[in-house]
Amino acid sequence: MLCWFERITSQMNSAFKALADPTRRKILQLLRHGEKSAGELAEGFDMAKPSVSHHFNVLKQADLIASRREGQQIYYSLNTTVVEDLLAIIWDLFSEGNGKKASGKS
Repeated sequence: MLCWFERITSQMNSAFKALADPTRRKILQLLRHGEKSAGELAEGFDMAKPSVSHHFNVLKQADLIASRREGQQIYYSLNTTVVEDLLAIIWDLFSEGNGKKASGKS
C-alpha cells in the first residue's frame, strides 16, 4: 500500500506527463466550458480517433478528466477537484515561503 506522499507524487507525475502534451492541454481547455462528447472533442483535432482516444486515456489515468457513457456516446468533463489540488501543489512548490526555506532563509 502506497503512503500518502507516494500517492501524491505518483498523481503529480501522471498529471505532469498528461500536461506535457499540447493536444491534451487543448482538450482540457475545451472542457473548461463544460462536458463534451468524445466526438465533439475529436472534431477539433486533425488526427485519427484512436490517437484522440489515447489522449483521453492519459488524461483519465491522471484523473484530470472524468467520463460517463450514455448509450453509444462517451462524455468527458474536467475533474475540477484534482485540477484544483494540482494547482495548490504547484502553487506551494513555488510559493515564497518554500523558496526561503530551501535557501536556508527564514
